[in-house]
Amino acid sequence: MAKAKPRTTKKRPKTPINNTLKYIKLFWILFGSGVFFITLVFLLASWGVYGEMPTFDELENPQNDLATQIISSDGVQIGTFFKENRTPVSYEELPQHLVEALVATEDARYYEHSGIDARGTLRAFVFLGSKGGASTISQQLAKQLFTGGSKNKIERYLQKIQEWVIATRLERQYTKKEIITMYLNKYDFLNQAIGVSSASRIYFGKNPKDLKKEEAAVLVGMLKNSSLFNPLRRPEKVKTRRNVVLNQMHKYGYLNEKERDSLKQLPLQLDYSPEGHNDGTATYFREYVRSWMSKWVKENPKGENEDGEQELFDIYRDGLRINVTIDSRMQRYAEESVEEHMKNLQKEFDKQEEKNKTSPFRDISQKEKKMIIDRALKNSARRKKMLKQGKSEAEIEKSYDEKVKMSVFNWRGEVDTIMTPRDSVLYYKKFLRSGLMSMEPQTGHVKAWVGGINYKHFQYDHVYQGARQVGSTFKPFVYATAIDQLKLSPCDTIPKSQITISAGSNGVVDKDWTPKNSDGDYAGYMSLKEALAKSVNTISARLMDRIGPEPIVRLVKKMGVESEVIEVASIALGSVDLKLSEMVGAYSTFANQGIYTKPVTITSIEDKNGTILYQFVPETRDVISKEAAYVTINLMEGVTQSGSGVRLRTGPSSRYDLKNVVTGHPYKFRNPIAGKTGTTQNQSDGWFMGIVPNLCTGVWVGGDDRAVHFRTTTFGQGATMALPVWGLYMQKCYADETLKVSKGAFKKPKNLSIEVDCRAFKNNNVQDENIDEFSI
Repeated sequence: MAKAKPRTTKKRPKTPINNTLKYIKLFWILFGSGVFFITLVFLLASWGVYGEMPTFDELENPQNDLATQIISSDGVQIGTFFKENRTPVSYEELPQHLVEALVATEDARYYEHSGIDARGTLRAFVFLGSKGGASTISQQLAKQLFTGGSKNKIERYLQKIQEWVIATRLERQYTKKEIITMYLNKYDFLNQAIGVSSASRIYFGKNPKDLKKEEAAVLVGMLKNSSLFNPLRRPEKVKTRRNVVLNQMHKYGYLNEKERDSLKQLPLQLDYSPEGHNDGTATYFREYVRSWMSKWVKENPKGENEDGEQELFDIYRDGLRINVTIDSRMQRYAEESVEEHMKNLQKEFDKQEEKNKTSPFRDISQKEKKMIIDRALKNSARRKKMLKQGKSEAEIEKSYDEKVKMSVFNWRGEVDTIMTPRDSVLYYKKFLRSGLMSMEPQTGHVKAWVGGINYKHFQYDHVYQGARQVGSTFKPFVYATAIDQLKLSPCDTIPKSQITISAGSNGVVDKDWTPKNSDGDYAGYMSLKEALAKSVNTISARLMDRIGPEPIVRLVKKMGVESEVIEVASIALGSVDLKLSEMVGAYSTFANQGIYTKPVTITSIEDKNGTILYQFVPETRDVISKEAAYVTINLMEGVTQSGSGVRLRTGPSSRYDLKNVVTGHPYKFRNPIAGKTGTTQNQSDGWFMGIVPNLCTGVWVGGDDRAVHFRTTTFGQGATMALPVWGLYMQKCYADETLKVSKGAFKKPKNLSIEVDCRAFKNNNVQDENIDEFSI
């Protein structure tokens, strides 16, 4: 029987419908997997798997180091203390064209998305970033605040995901305006310009609200890469980038074609004003404020931290606002005046030193010169640094004579050179130094403070740190004491003859004292007014002999002098060393009708929220009578009418070349000015103290070492070294009518009993020159 053939089952051909269903199913599986994967990626990012994510509180209050601002009395920021030089601004302080430039260049659909620009992201993926990145302003802010840089591509991709998550959270937390403001306040524009406020000041010398459109375009262009588009290093590249920003503004309707084209033709104009601690205005004053604040924060803690410990304010991070009395305009005029005069004075000094074998020192031996240099090297920062490095004294001593590269000060600008440390000490010793302080007598407000000629290279402050011999500028204190006690008149006459004050008398301990007049003239009589004007030593000595040193010392102490003043007769001629700040405070008492007002530099301190942390309280006290103060002022007016300060009214003396700005200027002031010059032994120190009714200004000029001085008084006297700075400064102040510096007369007390008009006064002379007392 034949076997049956097995039945075969034929496979049915796949229909098009079945294939479609399969593909649809696969698509949804892949799509769902992709969504799940993407969701998981973002969830992992939000959970902090790729790195720590900011908390709600951190999003609410992002931590930024804020610079402490020093604000002048006229509302100008004159300096900052910072870890990061960031001064925050509000959205309202930003010019609209700056915001428009930012949006047009960095995120054209900024107002349409919620942190992530889907279209830009898709474009970046498709074209692999060749047609622009996908980062929104919110993402860039997220990167600045919380993610930072990365070391490799994988890490960067993960950080990018974090930025997306943080950007969406920022968009929920803040308004669009707030995000723009935070972004511009956070960005590092280089050269210590953190944030748009610092960048505006440093690169253009103005606040953000005053930026022109082309200037705003420069800053926005830097947002792409501030290192690449650094205006100081690559100006042409920055200009090209600026024009790209202007094109973007035109593309999105913020500029018309004509305006864009005209702005693109403008050159790149910077007003670079660095804000490092050695740069800018009021550098010496800012260092004083820093020192003052370091003590204040220790005495005024902000509160306790979580561990119960006292937490101190940080002047480099907490964004404090220090309101000071300095007027930015007067400060600028003071610095300009010091620089203008000192440049020319230094030229004359260098010229006279050409044949000086011990230059820049005089009246010393070569051995003494070496001792001065060795002492300076021993106290140098170089030696201290090398000691910390464990170097031996022999190694340190050897290094002093090894040439090294260095940048040194020069009045024409900083110079790169090669010299030994020993030679550099000698080089810097030759420069004459100066100090200026200007103060309102009635309020005590210090309006200008110039501690030296260049803070970077000469950090010793000759306003507050340096006590120097005051010379004849001390004599008004002697006269004031005599007037207050004896009711003397400026018209009273005193013999010029020499006087010897015996040992043990009036404070002279070990030997007799016989002062001499600079002109060697001891004949006849002279009025007190003429005597002070011509700084006659013998008459000052006679006053001292009559009243003794003790009441004079008591007077200057009441006038705020804290330096030691020994009760000896020689203080009548200014043998004491005082600080310029003390002299200005004391002299201001005369202009304030005998009331001493302690100099004030800081009026208030605020935290970053505007809360007042400190408010100064004026400190005043009565020192001498109104009558004695006015008569002393009247005496000092004689100095500028016929004495050593007369060139303030007449201009240069006829024996000097009118073009020589060292020895005189055609000031020709006509208003009342009380003043006193001072010159110490061997011309080591030159002083001028000048007063008008609402401003007292003191100037000191001299060498770092007392052996650095002019050969003669032609250039070495206070009238030549210091007075011209005062004259230049006051010229500038008077030219600025907004300052309202007085040109009027000093206030005369009612019922003044002491005669000051010598034209109507009959002089009373002392007939017997040998008696110790004189009659009135």
